Amino acid sequence: MMRITLLAGGLAALLLAPAGEAQARSRFEATITRTTYGIPHIQADTWQGVGYGVAYAYAADNLCLLAEEFTTVAGERSRHFGPEAKAVLGFQEVDNLSSDVFFRATIDLPALREGFGGQSRESRGLAEGYVAGYNRFLKDADADGIPAECRGQPWVRAITLDDVLRLNEKQMLLASSLALAPGIAGAAPPGSAAPKVAMALPKPGELGIGSNGWAFGGEATADGRGMVIGNPHFPWNGPSRFWQLHVTGPDGYDVMGVGIAGTPIPTLGFNKDVGWTHTVTAARHFTLHTLTLDPADPTRYMLDGTSVAMEPRTITVPMPEGTPDVTRTLYTTRFGPVFVAPQSGVNWSAAMAFAVKDANRGNQRAIETWLRIGQAKNVGEIKTAVSATLGIPWVNTIAADRFGDALHADITAVPNVSADKIAACATPLSPLFASIATLLDGSRADCDWDVAGGTPVPGLMPASNQAATIVRGYLTNSNDSYWLSNPRLPHPALSPILGKHAQALSLRTRSNFTETEALLAAGKVDHARAQAQVFANKSLAADMTVAPLLALCESTAEPAETVARGCAALAGWDRRYEASSRGSALFRAFWAKVGGRSDLWAVPFDPADPVNTPRDIATDGAKGEKLLAALGEAVADLDNAGIGIDAPWGDVQRWIANGDAIPIHGGPGTAGVLNYQDARPSPAGGLVPVHGSSYIQIVGFDASGPVVDAILSYSQSTDPASPHYADQTRAYAAKRWHRLPFSPDEIAAQAIGKTKRIAE
Repeated sequence: MMRITLLAGGLAALLLAPAGEAQARSRFEATITRTTYGIPHIQADTWQGVGYGVAYAYAADNLCLLAEEFTTVAGERSRHFGPEAKAVLGFQEVDNLSSDVFFRATIDLPALREGFGGQSRESRGLAEGYVAGYNRFLKDADADGIPAECRGQPWVRAITLDDVLRLNEKQMLLASSLALAPGIAGAAPPGSAAPKVAMALPKPGELGIGSNGWAFGGEATADGRGMVIGNPHFPWNGPSRFWQLHVTGPDGYDVMGVGIAGTPIPTLGFNKDVGWTHTVTAARHFTLHTLTLDPADPTRYMLDGTSVAMEPRTITVPMPEGTPDVTRTLYTTRFGPVFVAPQSGVNWSAAMAFAVKDANRGNQRAIETWLRIGQAKNVGEIKTAVSATLGIPWVNTIAADRFGDALHADITAVPNVSADKIAACATPLSPLFASIATLLDGSRADCDWDVAGGTPVPGLMPASNQAATIVRGYLTNSNDSYWLSNPRLPHPALSPILGKHAQALSLRTRSNFTETEALLAAGKVDHARAQAQVFANKSLAADMTVAPLLALCESTAEPAETVARGCAALAGWDRRYEASSRGSALFRAFWAKVGGRSDLWAVPFDPADPVNTPRDIATDGAKGEKLLAALGEAVADLDNAGIGIDAPWGDVQRWIANGDAIPIHGGPGTAGVLNYQDARPSPAGGLVPVHGSSYIQIVGFDASGPVVDAILSYSQSTDPASPHYADQTRAYAAKRWHRLPFSPDEIAAQAIGKTKRIAE
């Protein structure tokens, strides 16, 4: 297959243009108008021009981040940053050598190039334009215009289409097999010189990915039109940060919202008729398979009684100058690559190995899906788009339209594995994996994924077997399964691979239902009430436990000094995670110790009352003693960390921007806080948010178009020298919303600087 190479003057598009299209694609052109907070409005008459303008604008805000990401997916981190330093893969840190081995072994460029040729004209044009736009920015910026953090670095280079294909593949795997990257990179047959792999299988919810999303239909809103509240929880650092943009392109495309690194159009946002958001789905997008090995050779596995050779792939990772390159041989099977997770007891022995098969590997349909969503005129068309393409990789789609319909579609690229097949293909080890993955018998060909007619890729589950609901009331999701999008509308049971059914909900989901029902009981929703809902910062765990805990304090004759201090601090707490709240840090530390206890609640879960059970914290006897002991330990932990147990939460949880400490409201999702902020100890003292509420949008409609209030918690740019490095962070801290400009008049009113035209 011809190697695709970027040539000067924008000729990359010509290499892939079908006959007759070359003249139309000989130039790239776009205009970029910036408005308040530096949001770019990109206008182009071709899809190549759209990709061109988006890449240029994104690089202007986040060049170092994107250049490093292209280095990551090319498997070149070890050469430039050293093999032992860390890479951010999705939502976890991985050593650079493991990252490089994973990407060099896993990404199948010939297959991606071939798949690209089969994509729509629009999708191809976007990718070609993105390459040209990124390279144009490098040319325009030259050495002096490159941010100080990456100026003069050899890894800041021009890109080719291959780089964009690699990056898209990585994004598709973010919430699936990418989590197993170290285990795939470190898998070696017994008897070989295996690398050290310090990896355990992720625990349920451990990756921290999440989100809240609400779709209100006309029966629930004050104006009778639909409304969407989007509250995705994504990282504050790294390539999965959201970035705001507005694209006006050909064929009437006019969409505003956000995307992540490398995305040429908004993947979450709104047009004049519909608004949509995404939340990470509870469905499983990969399966694990036990391999029964040939006793004569651990690189062969038995399939229906026949010995089958694994496919070896030897890859070489370049090291820093003066250091020998590293070569490894990895193995793959019909069920995907072999992996290990030694800390979870998953090893490659002489008798058994494990493989992972990912439904999103090679998924090049996602951009086409988001294009069709952006062109939708109602939620029915959104449902059709996600159903026909099966291109949404790992998120629910929650949407509403101006006509008053609301949609929740848990329709993604998921393995076609029924409940019957899961039961029939279980192994003695399957129950040990059940909480985190579906483990199937890899010694039988009939335990592979079923092939259904009409799917774009064999082995994917048809949309008709997944969950989608349209109502005129409300639907919501906080990362629990399709079972409940509204407690009054339980969904019938589907395949277990789509998530749990009639099982206990997370406290954040329960808080969502509780607060949403209370919101609607007080009246129909409008923008102001939606804003208050998102930033209420209530803790359901606190509402359920603090009063009985304080009663326990009072009934204890002589509590330990740390316990007494803890009780006093919680007695003065407002049970919220506002910047001004005192006692929030203490409850966070306490809940981390007790929230997962199996004996915490006196009333167990009842599937007939999932919003209100389990409940009633158990404080009798030894259980109460354990609770008070945990509270005392939490006090001691904060004392040791230098954090006051009744310090204002905004003094504890802060974002440091160019030396300025910005107080950040929001708190732990595990404690039932909807405005989730996962914070970690900061070198500057206290806590710093690393993951949580990011781009928050409230999308409604008037007679002429969308009416949208939004804020991006961590701001547009990762360049400390940019005026948009922390401006929205300060607005988020003050709960100050921004009315987004969408129409030409609104854009003109908020414009900052002159419109920039780029062309070649």
